Amino acid sequence: MQEDTRYSINRSVIILLPKQPTLDWIKRADPNPPNLTLEDLRREPDAFLVREDRVELPEQAERWVYRRWEMFFEKFLEDWYTDESMWPQNRSLKMFKEWFEIQFCPMVWDLAEEVPLKHQDWD
Repeated sequence: MQEDTRYSINRSVIILLPKQPTLDWIKRADPNPPNLTLEDLRREPDAFLVREDRVELPEQAERWVYRRWEMFFEKFLEDWYTDESMWPQNRSLKMFKEWFEIQFCPMVWDLAEEVPLKHQDWD
């Protein structure tokens, strides 16, 4: 691949970055809480690829996530603790907005065209 060869893919990226209330919950919920800072928690966020023709602007990304907030919230909580009794009760969209910042990247570049994209089903 030439250094100036670039390929974009037909996806945008949505990243959910935890905010301070998320870290506060982790430290409260765990009897032996990890020694984490907010910077640590935000260092390796999950990134979600979405169709670029459905989500083209940051406002659309927010609406797209907010329509699915329960799924994203539960995925995050389950990644930390599979025991649902440790999860916060009475979760709401308002709480989700307090816990997560949404970042949006409209252009995704594939710089490894010699390696095809693969999908792995985690269910």
